[in-house]
Amino acid sequence: MPPSASRPADHAPGRKPSIAREDLIAAALRLIGPHRSVSTLSLREVAREADIAPNSFYRHFRDIDELAVALIELSGEALRRIVGNARKRAGDASSIVRSSIEVFIEQVRADDRLLHVLLREGTAGTDAFKAAVDRELGFFEDELHSDLVRINTAQGKRLQQPRTVARAITRLVFAMGATAIDAPRERDAELIEELSLMVRMILSGARALAEREPG
Repeated sequence: MPPSASRPADHAPGRKPSIAREDLIAAALRLIGPHRSVSTLSLREVAREADIAPNSFYRHFRDIDELAVALIELSGEALRRIVGNARKRAGDASSIVRSSIEVFIEQVRADDRLLHVLLREGTAGTDAFKAAVDRELGFFEDELHSDLVRINTAQGKRLQQPRTVARAITRLVFAMGATAIDAPRERDAELIEELSLMVRMILSGARALAEREPG
């Protein structure tokens, strides 16, 4: 049998005969960054970066959109772990929010390409990407909602529509984070202060509204 007959049809000399799903994700991450969205990638480009034939891509993903959604989900999971650890170290609602904001901005500056995917694709990606980002933000909202209810109950305080409060805070922080990518690092302290103040105003307003309601 000639050597070419023993090779898979989609394998060419110099290319890897097999590749893992994680290798394709890593290849895509190498191609994107603060100034390039995953929505601009092509399947052939990712395959070339991963050193495989384009046909091998389909062993792990249906198309480039499915790869992008996987990246968004990974970024959400990674950030939730990091922010979750910060929340556990905080003692009250204000410190939880500030700790989360500080960690969030630190990750933006850490050249965290997964986080950049999460921030960029919510506004610049396809409908599928935006839906995936919205799901990830929903997870953040659920976790923050639980923390706010728990802490305010322990302090004998009430929040007007705590789920809406959690949504407002989450969407605010992510929107500001998306702009922070392009801002100079020197503005980080100012941004953290500004965001913390905005969040405190949201919390204070929700508590004031709750106090006006008949008990």
